Formats: sequence, structure tokens, C-alpha cells
Amino acid sequence: MNNFGEEIYGQTKAIENLRRIYESRKIPHALLFYGNEGVGKHFTAVEFLKLLNIDVSRNKNAESLIKISKLYEPYVKYVFPLPRGKGETNEHTATEKLPPEIIEQISSEILKKSKNPYYNFTIEKANNIKISSIRDIRKFVSYNFDDVNYRAILISDAHKMNTEAQNALLKNLEEPPPGIIFILMTPYKDQLLPTIVSRCWQINFSPLIPETIENILLKYFEMNKFEAKKVSNFSNGSVTEAVRLLEKDFDELLNKTITILRYSFGKRYNTAITALNEISSGKSPESFNQILFLISNWFNDVNKNRYGKDENYPAEYIETLSKFNEKFSDLDLTDIIRKLNFLESSTDKNVNLNLISLNIILELASIAKR
Repeated sequence: MNNFGEEIYGQTKAIENLRRIYESRKIPHALLFYGNEGVGKHFTAVEFLKLLNIDVSRNKNAESLIKISKLYEPYVKYVFPLPRGKGETNEHTATEKLPPEIIEQISSEILKKSKNPYYNFTIEKANNIKISSIRDIRKFVSYNFDDVNYRAILISDAHKMNTEAQNALLKNLEEPPPGIIFILMTPYKDQLLPTIVSRCWQINFSPLIPETIENILLKYFEMNKFEAKKVSNFSNGSVTEAVRLLEKDFDELLNKTITILRYSFGKRYNTAITALNEISSGKSPESFNQILFLISNWFNDVNKNRYGKDENYPAEYIETLSKFNEKFSDLDLTDIIRKLNFLESSTDKNVNLNLISLNIILELASIAKR
């Protein structure tokens, strides 16, 4: 494991920080990995835990490292959002009231994640990390197990703990036993209690460059090179977003995005709103979120275009950027991007999608009046 980090793409600074921690032999009891989803936080957490256990006797070492990679307990306690079972209360265990098909899905997702560290772990209707999942940590840490130097509690999407669950976690963070390390992972560390953040050693994970995303897609998702290159430039530095775009027919999404932008800038308000509402009223709200993401991303690309950085974009897409900059070369895009990002985040707060559509079109149309 002296080659720690060699298989982790695009996170040189994070790897260097973790290597320094390891070499200091002053291992913090809690780490907070924050940064975009789909950039390697989970992969790095697993590899770091393996690094901490390289001093285990040779007879046990190889087998232990394999079990860590497979996320097996009692080596790893993997905490993630779960759905709520019928009749479930906080007194039940995290999985006690879940139906067999959901239990089977959980096992399947964990297996996929262990084989592909960039796989986006998803379970139907799993919106929050349950307080019962946090309470289960006490059993894990109390278990006497000396096959390895360190065991870990990996908390994925840590921001999905409610306040009650976060307060329960605080009690575990205050006095963890020796040989236990907590690794919290989230794109949104500002949604964690300050008292949790202050107890963690923070490691920032950077967005991945398009070439890196392309390489990951080729290696772990067996995509063809043409498709991998195409979506990597629109992925916002995230493997997860790149995969989502391909799963939802990226070409169609991009065409719809350009159409909505053109209608909005051309003051064809009703046509633009209708086009966006057709997506928001469809069977897949995720497609609506991706259109909003592509609209926000388009304005980021407008900035790149101003400095001649068009990368490998389709010709029609570049044309929309160039024409916009010809007409609005002095327009400050910072406030527009901020407002669009706010509207995009509103989709997670049960705000009516038609209302979001209206606000987005009005914001885009207001540009033509400036």
C-alpha cells in the first residue's frame, strides 16, 4: 500500500494531505471529505482505511484488505440514506421494517459499489440517513475486534442526516474508542452542524477535469470513447453527473436546453415556458433537474468562450455561446449563475416545478432587456 492513491483519479492534493496524516502517525478520529459528488471521496476513504492497516501481520493482511474493499462488517460500517419501512419508528433498527425486495436491493447496491467505487449508490425512496442507522454505530464500535489496526464508519451523503441524527452522531464523535475512525462524505458540508465539522479533519476534493472523467468512464463504466468524451465536458467535474447525462439521452437533453435558451433570449416567453413545463410534468423529474443543470452550465461555458476555451463542444453549442457573447460581451454573469443555482436547488425543497420554470424563463428573458 505504499502506492496509496495511485488508482485514485484527479485528487492529488487530497491524497497528499492524507499521506501526511498517515506518515505523522497522528490519525484523527474523524475526517470530513467534502466536494462534488462523483469525484472519488468514497474510493479514497476505502483506500485510506486499507493504508492504515498495512502493518497488520502478513497472515491476516491480504484477507483483511479484501474485506475492507468489499465493505464487510466488522471492518467497515457503511452508513447511507435508507427508505422508511411500513410502521417503522425510531425504536426499530434501520432495516427491521424494510421489505425483502428493498433488503435485496441494498445488498445489490453495496456489491456494485464495492466493485466500482465511482458507482452512484441509489436506493428507492431513500431520502434521509435514519437516526436508527446512527444508533447502530454504538454496537459497531463496542465490538471487540483486533484483526486490524483501524476500523471505519463511512457515512455517505452525511448532509442527509437531520438535526436529531447529527446530534446522535456527535455523541459518538466525542469519545470514540481507539482504532475507530469516522469518515463523513458530502458535497454540502454547510448542511452539517458546526459542532460536527469542528470535530473533523477536513479534506477537500476537487472537481475532475474532463480528461479524467473520460478515463474513469472508459475504465469503470465500459463506455465507448466517443460517448465518454462527449459528456465529460458537460459533467461539472462529476463522474456521477456524466453517467446521469448518458442514461437520460444526453443529445436530446442538450438540444432541449439550447431550444429553451433561444426561445427565452428571443422573448418567446410562452413557447419557452411550455417547453420547460413539458419536461417538469413528465415522468422523470430528474430530467428537469438535468435541464436546469445544463442551463447553469451553459452560462459557465459562456465565460470560457470569452477566453477562447471551447474544449470539445458540438458546433451548434459553441455557436450559441459565441452569439451570446457577441451581443452581451460586457454582461456580468455572476449574479445570473447564482440565481440559477438557487432555483436549481429549489427542486429539492418541494417547490412547484411549474413555478420554478416560470422564474427561470423570466430570469433568462430579462437578459435580453439589459
